[in-house]
Amino acid sequence: MKHYTLLGDSDAKPDRRQRVGLALRCEVRQGNRPWKTALLDDLSPGGFRIASMPDARAEVPLRIRIPGIQLLSARICWTRDAAIGCEFAEPLHLVVFEHIVRSAQSG
Repeated sequence: MKHYTLLGDSDAKPDRRQRVGLALRCEVRQGNRPWKTALLDDLSPGGFRIASMPDARAEVPLRIRIPGIQLLSARICWTRDAAIGCEFAEPLHLVVFEHIVRSAQSG
């Protein structure tokens, strides 16, 4: 795994080079739909990719529950086949990002 320290202004967008491939089960929900288990397979402080969510609607905000982390909000930025790419409403703090990555690697 390779990731870099964020430098500069704390309001700056997260560095995309911090993207890490992983395999982490999480739960996602859009609107009033039921929670669904999903595979988070790519993560950066600014966003994530879910391997398969074929019924995702780009215009509806997404909620994600990552084990051990508070409920997070995101928006869908792109879809390819059944995969979706999302941007967190608020970027993850570097410590939280590193905690998720370590947890995924040890689990």
